Amino acid sequence: MNKEDYGYHLPVLLKESVDGLDIKPDGVYVDVTFGGGGHSREILSRLGENGKLFGFDQDADALENAIDDPRFVLINQNFRHLKRYLRFYGVKEVDGVLGDLGVSSHQFDVAERGFSTRFDGELDMRMNQNSDISAFHVVNDYDEKDLRTMFFLYGELKNAGAIANTIVRSREDQEIRNTDDLKRVLSRFLPAHRSAKILAQIYQAIRIEVNQEMDVLREMLEQSVEVLKSGGRLSIISYHSLEDRLVKRFMKNGMFEGEPERDMFGRFEVPLKQLGKLIIPTEEEISVNNRARSAKLRVAEKK
Repeated sequence: MNKEDYGYHLPVLLKESVDGLDIKPDGVYVDVTFGGGGHSREILSRLGENGKLFGFDQDADALENAIDDPRFVLINQNFRHLKRYLRFYGVKEVDGVLGDLGVSSHQFDVAERGFSTRFDGELDMRMNQNSDISAFHVVNDYDEKDLRTMFFLYGELKNAGAIANTIVRSREDQEIRNTDDLKRVLSRFLPAHRSAKILAQIYQAIRIEVNQEMDVLREMLEQSVEVLKSGGRLSIISYHSLEDRLVKRFMKNGMFEGEPERDMFGRFEVPLKQLGKLIIPTEEEISVNNRARSAKLRVAEKK
């Protein structure tokens, strides 16, 4: 892997995730997180002339990376609309779906997008820049109860209530307009030795809320099963425990909560069969791309 070859986004677990799809040269595949196109280019390199690849990305910046290939179609939409847009293109079944969840390197590195804890930027965090709800709206308009719930569920912060209360009291005097304002308001929760980790949890919670990431992921996984052929593959890379938990449960049980209903013999049917064990990046990959350090890949096959 050569980092210079991927200026927009260095793809994580590139070979492993595409290997998981078990590419058929004439198959139809979907990359639901096109981004910089790294995974899509790898899929195309394994397809024959009659193969087809659809890419989804709601971020307008990703359109600049569109691949000029007659086998490829880039759809500028959220992957929660997977089934609808495949139908629009006359596709009812596919051989594989790949998803590389989370924020792209490009989104982290553009300060004005507000995703990174390293830069000062507007409170934005929208993956779809046409969306009405931004991080500014969440931080300045959500009531204290909703903020507390958000930080607890999506940031897994034990002091979610205190953080929410501090934000609400602070914004009574002045709007919290940018990421530096937010850091200043929450400075008492950011001890030097742990500030990066806690800030990452705070940003994660806000970003997930802005982009409805958990709801969107559930919808995409359910639709993936609907559009996959029998024997088709689902290959998903996640970056935090909330995502991975949903992916793991869905691949195991075909549902996100509870257990599937069993028959009188204690048997139950699920739509997917998990393949292999959890895959994580090698130390070598992490040394090249530090953002790979939290990545987890799971692969399943439709029965």
